[in-house]
Amino acid sequence: MTQTKLTEMLGIQHPIIMAPMFLVSNVAMVKEAMNSGIAGCIPALNYRTLEELREAIRELKAAKPKGGSFGFNLIVNQSNPKSSKQLEVLCDEGCDFIITSLGNPKETIEKAHEVGIKVFCDITDLKYAQKVESLGADAVIAVNNRAGGHRGNLSPKALIELLNKNCNIPVISAGGVGSKAELDNVLSYGAIGASIGSVFIASIEAGVTDEYKQACVDYDADDIVVTERISGTPCTVINTPYQQKIGTKSPWLERMLNKNKKLKKWVKMFRFYIGMKATEKAAKKATYKTVWVAGPSIEHTTEILPVKKIVSKLIS
Repeated sequence: MTQTKLTEMLGIQHPIIMAPMFLVSNVAMVKEAMNSGIAGCIPALNYRTLEELREAIRELKAAKPKGGSFGFNLIVNQSNPKSSKQLEVLCDEGCDFIITSLGNPKETIEKAHEVGIKVFCDITDLKYAQKVESLGADAVIAVNNRAGGHRGNLSPKALIELLNKNCNIPVISAGGVGSKAELDNVLSYGAIGASIGSVFIASIEAGVTDEYKQACVDYDADDIVVTERISGTPCTVINTPYQQKIGTKSPWLERMLNKNKKLKKWVKMFRFYIGMKATEKAAKKATYKTVWVAGPSIEHTTEILPVKKIVSKLIS
C-alpha cells in the first residue's frame, strides 16, 4: 500500500481512481474497483435517465465495502443539458466524490460541498486549475498529453510540477499510467494519485464489445491517433482501418462554421452529439465502423482480464 493524500481523502488502500469512461464504465467495474482497494468513477451520461442514475448510486452504496469509495463524472457545459438534474440526484442520493469536466464547476462545487461530497475538476492548464481552486475544488485532475479521450498538451511531469508550484490544492494525474512503474513516476513528480482509464477497457466487467476490448490488446501506443471528429476537440482513438478511412480532421464545412463566433457554440454542440452517437454505436455493437476511444497506455494491455487482476498489476 502507498499512502498519499488521495488515499486519506477517499479512505482507499491505493492512490488510484478508475477513471470515468463514456460507455465503458459501469456499476460492475466500480464494485470490483472498490473491492480491490481503489476508487471507481462513472460518467453520469452513461445513464439515459435520472432514475437509472439513481438506481446505480443505490446499488453502489449497497455494495460499498468498508474503505470503498465511488464517484460520478459530470460534464458541466452546455453540451449536457441534464447536468443540473444529474447533480441534484447525486446530492440527494450521495456519493464520495464528483469529477467535473468541460465547463464551469461553480454550481457543482457549492451544492456538493453542502452535502459533504468532494469535487475534483478536470483541467489541462494552469489558468483553469487556478480558477477551480478559487471556486473551492478539493483537487484537480491534471489531464496530460498521454491521456485517453480528451487530452491535454503538457507531459505528466511538466503539468504536475507546474500545478504544484502555482496551486495549493492536490494534483491527481490523468494519462499515461498503465503500470506500477508509471504510477510511481507520477507520484514522484508530486501527484497524490492517478486517474487511470484505458487499461480497464479490456476488462471482463466492461460493458463494451469484445471487438473493442480485443483492439486494446492487439493495438499499441503507436496506434493511437488524435481526432477532431468525435467532439470537435482533440480526442485520442485507436487507429483502426475505419478510422484511417474517415481521417482525423473535422469536415471542411464544420471547420468553416467554427470560424463564425456566433455559430461556433452550436456547431460544437452538434459535433459533440454526433460524435457521441458514433462512439456509442462502435462501443456497443460489432460493426466495421469502429471509432474506439483509448490512450497510449493500452500498450500494457496484453489480455482481457478481470478488474481485480488489472488493479493487481498496477500495484505490484
